[in-house]
Amino acid sequence: MPLDEQKNSDNFDHVDEDFVEKGHKSEQNETEVLPVYTNIDEEYFIRDIYPLRVPVILSGFDIGNCLDKWNNEFLIEAVGSLDVKCHVTTDPKMDFLTKNFAYKTMSMATLISRASSEKLNDYFFSLNEKYYLRSVGTNPRKDVANFELDFPQLTNDFKIPRLFTDSQHFSSVLRIASAGIQMWTHYDVMDNLLIQIRGRKRVVLFSPKDALNMYLLGDKSQVVDVDNPDLSRFPNFVKAKRYEGILEPGDILFIPAMWFHNTIALNFNVAINVFWKHLDSKLYNSKDIYGNKDLVPAVQALEFVDRAVKRLDELPAEYRDFYARRLINEIQNRVLNHTAE
Repeated sequence: MPLDEQKNSDNFDHVDEDFVEKGHKSEQNETEVLPVYTNIDEEYFIRDIYPLRVPVILSGFDIGNCLDKWNNEFLIEAVGSLDVKCHVTTDPKMDFLTKNFAYKTMSMATLISRASSEKLNDYFFSLNEKYYLRSVGTNPRKDVANFELDFPQLTNDFKIPRLFTDSQHFSSVLRIASAGIQMWTHYDVMDNLLIQIRGRKRVVLFSPKDALNMYLLGDKSQVVDVDNPDLSRFPNFVKAKRYEGILEPGDILFIPAMWFHNTIALNFNVAINVFWKHLDSKLYNSKDIYGNKDLVPAVQALEFVDRAVKRLDELPAEYRDFYARRLINEIQNRVLNHTAE
């Protein structure tokens, strides 16, 4: 069903109008509110929503009794003794490119107590520091995150909606964040579900078609503040259309592969992020444990471009400029225009 027809569907609903939190709304970017589908089943999602390849919020799926059960006291009792490596930062706008955070190992009890506290009694750097956990596998260098294996004490409380097959499943990541933590804008090469369990979260996404406006370094955007971008450095960023919504506890954000996304924890947050391989497994990097390495053919193509640029550097300036434009024209005509069709 096309998006412009969804407003007439009994399954369609909008996020509340109060999704515009104070101080965050961008006045430059065109903005569209993410559609919310309430109380649909797996079959409807797979048949009518998934093929559209656009982000949506799903509400009403059964994700287990974690919504009622996972308060601080229960989590500390269940997994408080486990040690985890967290991001600790004094700047809530986390930036992976400049690494404005430090990794610190602490118990889950310490993490939950500090991340959920309005006033810290103990800290590493500052009373204003914030915390973010992205769980990793048993061996962080070799194993993908698997919630069932990494946190068996919590497994019975959580259900993953059957929106993909078991054979496609790649990873399931526990995410815990202090209020105010803003994640850097990036894309993933796999489809994924961001399942909100505690707290509210603002989500902002940008289409893959806006890649040229995102000022990429690898899979990450250099634009850290998507609400007040530095237009002297990133003038084209305002051309990127943003899609925005709020996740409430129990909501699920479907993030199609290659869609750029940025999140802010509006208060203490607990979520689980589930990734799956929707393409042929041979296309994915076999050593990728985070789901963010570019697909193998794409990496090879980028290597070819790097070699081409180095060869162009051997030419005099006016020739280099001319053949660079020819190269761009070839890609435009043979790839981008073909894709648009």
